[in-house]
Amino acid sequence: MKIRESHRNDYVISTDKDKLDILSIHNFLANETDWANGIPIDTLKTSIENSLNFGLYHKEKQIGFARIISDFSTIAYLGDVYILDEYRGKGLSKWLINEIMEHPNLQGLRRWILLTNTAEWLYKKFGFTEVPNPEYYMEKHDPNVYKGTQKSNTDNIYH
Repeated sequence: MKIRESHRNDYVISTDKDKLDILSIHNFLANETDWANGIPIDTLKTSIENSLNFGLYHKEKQIGFARIISDFSTIAYLGDVYILDEYRGKGLSKWLINEIMEHPNLQGLRRWILLTNTAEWLYKKFGFTEVPNPEYYMEKHDPNVYKGTQKSNTDNIYH
């Protein structure tokens, strides 16, 4: 997939994986979020390798990130979106989401998915809504997966 970059003053949004500061992303996700708290760095690296990534930079310093999991024809999941606290309130999150939504490989999708309990106001500006029939939504969720407390599937099957 072709690398895309967008520039705004001293800020850059890029889909170039080689520019990503994995240690910075890991530090934020593992230590500053509820959803990825404690994520092992190898797990993060695998998730990045298998996603379309959007790095946000200020003078080459990684200050934000988001990634898309998609088949690029019918569905996309938007996840791991963040901007460092000291850079919030500058319109950067809106710019980041706009760049994602306008990416040429993400057009004409039947469904976008986002799970969030913060910044709903931002995502609503881009057409995200609450699930109209939450009773149809199902998930298999292990909030302790990164804490090493999960049971293996075979434990549940054979006992």
